[in-house]
Amino acid sequence: MDDLQTAVSDPVSLEALISQTNALTKRILADAIAEDEFDRLPFGAIELDTQGKILKYNAFESRISGVKRANAVGKNFFAEVAPCTVVKQFYGRFKEGVKKGDLHEKFRFHFAFVKNPVDVNVTLFYCDLTMRVWVFVRPIMRGR
Repeated sequence: MDDLQTAVSDPVSLEALISQTNALTKRILADAIAEDEFDRLPFGAIELDTQGKILKYNAFESRISGVKRANAVGKNFFAEVAPCTVVKQFYGRFKEGVKKGDLHEKFRFHFAFVKNPVDVNVTLFYCDLTMRVWVFVRPIMRGR
């Protein structure tokens, strides 16, 4: 039985799994995660400043998008890296959340990459501790 099955069948294990996940999320948001651990995350993770400039861009996101970290960090996510996101559904939520200082949105999105278009679940989260916005990207597996 794998760890997830054990956690679901055992309330104490489930609580421990949730606690570990919450602790990891807090470390990511507080910018307290090592670069190699950041690159091992099983989803795309991008840290933006409030203007949309990319501060961090992990390896998983690089694989999904086909954009190398060196070609992303320091650039504006919306204007220079992912212009397909300059729509109300994505950029509109970003702008409004930054303006309010309150952003935690989850939605489906289609990245129309030339080489590998992909449907994803996106989470946008504004961290008031660091005044940064996190973009978490999880590909939607076919058949789900």
